[in-house]
Amino acid sequence: MAVLGTLLGSLTTHFFQRRATRSEALRQERTTTYSAFAAAVEEYRRGQAERWYRLQEDPEGDAFLAARDEAHRLRTAARQALYRVKLLTDEPAVVAAAEHAYASTRDVSTAHDQDDRDARHADAGLAIEAFVARAARLLR
Repeated sequence: MAVLGTLLGSLTTHFFQRRATRSEALRQERTTTYSAFAAAVEEYRRGQAERWYRLQEDPEGDAFLAARDEAHRLRTAARQALYRVKLLTDEPAVVAAAEHAYASTRDVSTAHDQDDRDARHADAGLAIEAFVARAARLLR
């Protein structure tokens, strides 16, 4: 009977350790993914602002074309990071916050004037912060 108890205890311990290890691995993967998304969308925000400024200077100029191409590259990186967030998250509010951060950032380059650009840029920054705050709840 003692052997059976020991065996049962060992199996129970193994089960809980394995579950804790998986849980920690998921938390680490989410931490990496969420921080990578925030960094990618922040870089995209910077690129969108640069694109807007270069468009104001000269819509046909090489500087605008280079900024536009860079913004497209950054958009692709941010979109890929958004997909990773969606794959690792089953919390709808976190996914919605990530999508809002991405969309707000996308809209920076379509501002009508400096005040509109400043407002959109600030809104995108707030949306990124809101995503980080929402995602952080899943990591604690």
